[in-house]
Amino acid sequence: MNITLKHTKDHVELVKAMASNDIALANKAQLAVAEFIEPVLNEVINKAPTVSNLFATETFNEDSSPSLPLDLYSDIETEDHLRIWSQTQPGGLATNMVLPPQQELKFMTYSLDSAYGFDKKYARQSRLGVVGKTFTRMLQEVMIKEEKTTASLIMSALANATTNGSKHVFRTGIKGRFLPDDLNKLRTLSKRINSAWNRGTPETRVGRGFTDLILSPEMIEEIYGMAYNPINTKGSIYTSIGTPNNTTAGDAAIAAPDSVREQMFNASGLSEFMGVSLMEINELGVGQRFNDIFVAKAGATTYADNYATPENGGSAQAIQSDEEIILAIDLGRDSLFRMVAVDADKGSQFTVSPDNQFIVDRRGKIGFYGGREAGHVILDDRVLTGLIS
Repeated sequence: MNITLKHTKDHVELVKAMASNDIALANKAQLAVAEFIEPVLNEVINKAPTVSNLFATETFNEDSSPSLPLDLYSDIETEDHLRIWSQTQPGGLATNMVLPPQQELKFMTYSLDSAYGFDKKYARQSRLGVVGKTFTRMLQEVMIKEEKTTASLIMSALANATTNGSKHVFRTGIKGRFLPDDLNKLRTLSKRINSAWNRGTPETRVGRGFTDLILSPEMIEEIYGMAYNPINTKGSIYTSIGTPNNTTAGDAAIAAPDSVREQMFNASGLSEFMGVSLMEINELGVGQRFNDIFVAKAGATTYADNYATPENGGSAQAIQSDEEIILAIDLGRDSLFRMVAVDADKGSQFTVSPDNQFIVDRRGKIGFYGGREAGHVILDDRVLTGLIS
């Protein structure tokens, strides 16, 4: 992501004017640059392929108290209470509330902002690249803050969610592996936790499960590895194709169907697997920051194994430092929301303004600050499930 100013005559003159010794002219030019760049930053931050953009955006007028009528955002047949997760400050401790669908939910919002400056000499020299990079860094900092905030909220909800006596997370059959059987068992878990209010069969299963998997490059590697690694798990669990390690008939390791293997061999990039969309992010994986957030939020919480076998110990235990989380999320249901304040004058969600502390600053700086007021909430944690591998 990079904000670039086109090298046109108007842009050059405008950037030069920001460094004028005429304070009124310089201030006017800086305001013009802020108004010019603001719609661009709005579009980028709302379309960037980030975890925070998994949240549907709802807007409200600044200086007002935002809320959501829960009955309009929950299943019409819901008669049970909703388990809602929210935060009172960016990156803060996520809290869980249990509310009936008939109640109105008040949002807690917080400021996500950043400020950057550069020497006036770059403006006098018409260094449009420096100006563009300033706004790039400003936007990146706000996006990082929002990413960490939403990751903390999602991981807190996932690590502590329990429905109908079942945790929303369990381990894969083989440590460090991701097999079709793991995905199949995760589908079954999603059906169990998304039961009707009386724990029976819901009127419809449409939109009750998960639509997307968010996983690390290492787990994407595991999916590609199905082209040459065995995938069966019945009987004994095998890690290589060849002679079985016992004499049970039909117990040899088998490969994926040729059509699947060919797809893996020929794929330059995977966007879908077994009907589920894939989102690969570097922040997941052993030792990565989103994974570390899940480990911290899970604490001493124990998670069961997919199989109770001698190969993996067969007992529930807390997540270990050499394990990673795979996130499954249902984006087909109205559950993940972010409320964003809209500027009363410009109707903008992301506002940019000149940093007036530099107008008469003897250090010769030009500065801008920008950001937005937002709040994030998960209305029903049943849209979140996961695997530990």
